[in-house]
Amino acid sequence: MTRWNTSHIPDQTGRSAVVTGANSGIGYITARELARRGARVVLACRNTSRGKAALDRLRCEVPGADAEFRPLDLADLSSIRDFAATLHDVTGDRLDLLINNAGVMALPYRTTADGFEMQFGTNHLGHFALTGLLLPRLLATPGARIVSVSSMLHALADLDHDDLNSERSYRRWIAYGRSKTANLLFVHELTRRLAAAGSPLVAAVSHPGYAATNLQTAGARMEGRSSTERAIELGNRLIAQPAEGGALGTLCAATAPHMRPDSFIGPRNGLRGAPAQSFRAPWTKNDANGKRLWAASEQLTGVHYDFSATRTSG
Repeated sequence: MTRWNTSHIPDQTGRSAVVTGANSGIGYITARELARRGARVVLACRNTSRGKAALDRLRCEVPGADAEFRPLDLADLSSIRDFAATLHDVTGDRLDLLINNAGVMALPYRTTADGFEMQFGTNHLGHFALTGLLLPRLLATPGARIVSVSSMLHALADLDHDDLNSERSYRRWIAYGRSKTANLLFVHELTRRLAAAGSPLVAAVSHPGYAATNLQTAGARMEGRSSTERAIELGNRLIAQPAEGGALGTLCAATAPHMRPDSFIGPRNGLRGAPAQSFRAPWTKNDANGKRLWAASEQLTGVHYDFSATRTSG
């Protein structure tokens, strides 16, 4: 993957992709570059006006792009089920790429529509439910991949399995780190289960390093902390790489040939640069904790994975 960039993305003609949080930042860049290579792309976004604006922008930047917007709120299980139930109208029985990109960062304490702590509920549980509901199509599509977007800040904290929803205590950055640990642990356990089922479906994880997006300023903006918001924006301008650079890890994990299952791909130096295998905390490869998180996620979301389509995945 030395100096891997978007010119290395193979032809995606005939392939379909769902990208969550595709209205801005690395999600938008990911969707745009896949469409540019010929993929049929579904922009799955919570905010309808922003999602439609992103679709218009994509069609301007990639004339003739095969792209659609579909509403998806990962903080609402009913929205996730509605999205999965209607996706057949766009992609049919197949789905080649599921990019679990959407997320929230360091928000003041609040809960999802289903009562989960917002960061854990959106960043992990929402994508856990979405992946499970779309799994039969992914299993039945030769060469399909799942890519979940985590962060180097997963190293801030391991999961507290006795307080997954931060009901006993809440520290926004620790909660964020735990949600990003959950992303890695989820893919680790999914990889183990796919292997046990004999499926060739590849699940991997990426991270953007330090990329300038709207994610960093959301918490400060919600609380009216304008000075903090301005400081973060300044840091983004001076230090962060653009969203185009941040999306490279996701695009590489999604399209580079021979991607190893359970890989963690991000900037070579951790913050910016060409994609490479990244450092990950040892607790993100703990089999026992992966099984424990999986069981809790099934119980909380009511989504149970069906690996029976593995036999037809080829």
